[in-house]
Amino acid sequence: MKILVVGTGGVGAAAAEVARRRDFFDRVTLADLDVARAQSVVDRLDDGRFEAAHVDASDAASVSALICDSGADAVLNATDPRFNPQIFAAAFELGVTYLDMAMTLSERHPERPYEETGVMLGDAQFAEHERWRERGQLALVGMGVEPGLSDVFARYAADHLFAAVDEVAVRDGANLVVEGYDFAPTFSIWTTIEECLNPPLVWERGRGFFTTEPFSEPELFEFPGGIGVVECVNVEHEEVVLIPRAVDCRRVTFKYGLGAEFIDVLRTLNKLGLDSTEPVRVRGVDVAPRDVVAAALPDPATLGDRMRGTTCAGTLVTGTAADGSAKAVYLYHALDNKRSMREYGHQAVVLQTGMNPVVALELLATGAWKGAGVLGPESFDAVPFLELLAAYGEPHGTVDGDPRR
Repeated sequence: MKILVVGTGGVGAAAAEVARRRDFFDRVTLADLDVARAQSVVDRLDDGRFEAAHVDASDAASVSALICDSGADAVLNATDPRFNPQIFAAAFELGVTYLDMAMTLSERHPERPYEETGVMLGDAQFAEHERWRERGQLALVGMGVEPGLSDVFARYAADHLFAAVDEVAVRDGANLVVEGYDFAPTFSIWTTIEECLNPPLVWERGRGFFTTEPFSEPELFEFPGGIGVVECVNVEHEEVVLIPRAVDCRRVTFKYGLGAEFIDVLRTLNKLGLDSTEPVRVRGVDVAPRDVVAAALPDPATLGDRMRGTTCAGTLVTGTAADGSAKAVYLYHALDNKRSMREYGHQAVVLQTGMNPVVALELLATGAWKGAGVLGPESFDAVPFLELLAAYGEPHGTVDGDPRR
């Protein structure tokens, strides 16, 4: 297998480090608008199977040309989701497998944004499902950690732990601290603003999809890995779109442990219009306020040496066990930043995200996962994934009972 990775920021670089330890591929081309950044990743890897290249992810023709030049069988999109349409289209045009970790962006309902959906996450990609399926070509979307591993957990629970599933509740929390900064997000602030300030999405059987106010329905959730109790709130996320497509359940939600200070910062950015992606003219230059915010904050990929603590991604499933009793289980993956830096040289949040598409690529390369169309991780057998993740040295954990308080 030959792989093209578009984007060599924190997640793309972490995925490359994970892949370096495996032998299922022949070559990985690491591509970026800044080819020097891609080359620096290749230099650190010191592995002849990796090469650097230039690509403009905003230009489908540029991506298509690089797919041809690299001879790629699969394209891993490790960019912000605003570039999904171009990379997705180029992969289809050239007949190669496509993977991403975040789906095409949503657009809120024009009149009732906090009650009804407008354009939902991934709508543009799912609209192309039949074309991909008829061609026998796979687009594996939302294959990061959340979405991604969280969806695998949901599928595993439904297939092996429950006779009937009530709720699939994805919950993410951490006790990470970045020393030396008053405010330093551990993941892309561009993406964080997008998902946190958009109307959160909920799915219920019989009602379908609906939205709520940002940061709504707070709950206390006790996370494992020494993290403890964290307040989680509703946030827009792909799992709510993906999981009901393949897992029979009554309700799907996503809540994120952001913390009061982080929420206050996001609300302030919103009030000032600094979350906007629409360019404004400043001294003769057109610039999007959100891009300015991103440029002013430290690159999350560079924060590992200043970070301490643990991050946890997981899926709480409730329902009925085979014996008819009520059952709840939280399946999770927790990663301590100190270990992540020591073993991989990348901070925990980007490493946890970048590892899962590599596992998926290996399953596709070996034929353990097969499919055609635009599919999420919950559409595949979860067992091979979880077994291979454990073989990578990252087994998942479980907590019996409902950790919500």
